[in-house]
Amino acid sequence: MPAERDLLHAPPEAVVVGPELFASALVAQGVPVRRIDWRPPEGAEGLASLWCDEVDAANRVALDRVLAAHQILVDVRPAIEVVPGMTRDTVLHAGPPIGWERMSGPMRGGIVGALIYEGLATAWEDAERLITRGAVRFDSCHHHAAVGPMAGATTASMPVLVVENRHAGNRAYSTLNEGLGKVLRYGAYAPDVIDRLRWFRDVVGPALGEAVRRTGGVDLRALIAQAVQMGDECHNRNRAASALLIKALAPEIAGLDLAAAERSRILAFAASNEHLFLNVGMAACKAAMDPAHGVPHSTLVTVMARNGTEFGIRVSGLGEQWFTGPAGTPQGLYFPGFGPGDANPDIGDSAITETAGLGGFAMGGAPAVVQFVGGTPADALAYTRLMYEITLAESTAYRLPTLDFRGTPTGIDVRLVVQTGILPQIDTGMAHREAGIGQVGAGLVKPPRVCFDRALEALVRARAGAGAGSGPR
Repeated sequence: MPAERDLLHAPPEAVVVGPELFASALVAQGVPVRRIDWRPPEGAEGLASLWCDEVDAANRVALDRVLAAHQILVDVRPAIEVVPGMTRDTVLHAGPPIGWERMSGPMRGGIVGALIYEGLATAWEDAERLITRGAVRFDSCHHHAAVGPMAGATTASMPVLVVENRHAGNRAYSTLNEGLGKVLRYGAYAPDVIDRLRWFRDVVGPALGEAVRRTGGVDLRALIAQAVQMGDECHNRNRAASALLIKALAPEIAGLDLAAAERSRILAFAASNEHLFLNVGMAACKAAMDPAHGVPHSTLVTVMARNGTEFGIRVSGLGEQWFTGPAGTPQGLYFPGFGPGDANPDIGDSAITETAGLGGFAMGGAPAVVQFVGGTPADALAYTRLMYEITLAESTAYRLPTLDFRGTPTGIDVRLVVQTGILPQIDTGMAHREAGIGQVGAGLVKPPRVCFDRALEALVRARAGAGAGSGPR
C-alpha cells in the first residue's frame, strides 16, 4: 500500500493531537511535527449507536446504487418540457430552500436576470415588485431532480441538459454553461448576459439537443472516467472533459440543417468555454446520487449545496430534511482588480461533484487545478488522500493515475465526518457579493461542521424512534 511505503521510507515525525503547546515545544526542539485538527465528537454515545450492522447494510445498498450508476446525456430540452414540477412562474435556485429576503446579492441578481430573460420583468424594480407580491414561486433545484451552478436560476424556457441513469432509470437536469466571468449564474444580468441566454434558448439548445439525439446519447460515465485520467477533477478543471464532449458532438453539429454562421458560432463558443462540461458533469453526479437517497438508516450524504447564505446537506436515511449552517467564504485566487472583500459566501449546487467523488475529492489526479483555485500539487494530493478518511468506498469508474489508479473517494458518511472531524474539501468559483458584477475568482472551501452534527443527531433520534428490524429497502 502507498501509505505503508510512506511510513517505512519517509523521515519520522511526531503526530500531535491536542493543544498547540505540545506541537510548539517539539518544533522548538527541531522535531518535525504533523498537526491533526481533531477533537472528540460530541454525543459519542449516540454516534456509537450508529456503528451497527443495520446501518452498515443500509449504506451498502445506497453505495451500490451510486457505484452502479451509468449516466448518459440523452437530450437538451426546454425546462418546462422535462423538469418535474416546472411552471411558467417557477424559479429554481441553488442550495437549500431560501426566501428572497435572505438571498445573497448574486442569487438575487441571477433571479432578476432570469425574470428579465423570460419577459416577466424589464428591470430590477419590476422584478422585485413581481416577487414581493407573490407572483414568483421559488424552490430548490434539488427538489426537482435538477442542479444549478452558483445562483442556480432555472426557469421555464431555459434549455436544460437531460442526463439519464440507465441503471436506475432516473433522470437529472442542469442548464447550459455560459462560461466564466460576467454571466447569469454569478449574478450578472446586463443586456449582453440576457442576449446570450436567448441565443441559448433559440439556437444553441435546439442544436445541441438534435446533435445529442443523433449520436444516440453520450456515455458520461465513460467520458468522465477518461477525463479524470487526463487531469480533470470535473468541477473547476474541465478542459479534457469539455474537449471530449465537443469531439463527440462536433460532427453532428456540423451536419445540422442550420445556417453555416450559426454552426460556426456554436462550435466557436463551445471551443472557447473550458467549463462547457461542468453543468453536464453536475447533472451526471445528480443522476448518480438521487437513487441512493431514501434508504432507511443510511448515513450516506446525498446532497451538498449552497445558496450563498447557508450551506446544506441531505442524508439518505433522513428523507427530505435539510441540515444547514452558515456558508463560508472560499479562500483562493482572485481575478485582477478583486480581493477577499469582494467575494460572496459559498454558493451553488456544484458541490454535487464532491458528493459523488469528483471535484475536491479528485484533486489529487488534477494537480494543475491549483493554478485556478490556489495551493500546490502536493496539497491537491493531500486533499484527496484525506477524503478517503470520510468516505465508505472508492469509485469503480473514476481512477487516479497519480494514486496508482486508486478509485476516487466516494460516499461521504456522516458518522465518519463527525468521528474524525474531517470536513469535505470543495473547490469552487467565487461570485461578487453584489448583484450584477459576476465572478471574481475561484478557491477552496469546506462545509460548516454543524451541518453534520445536526444530521447525526437526527440519525440517532430516527434510529431510537424506529427501533431495530426495519432494514434498508
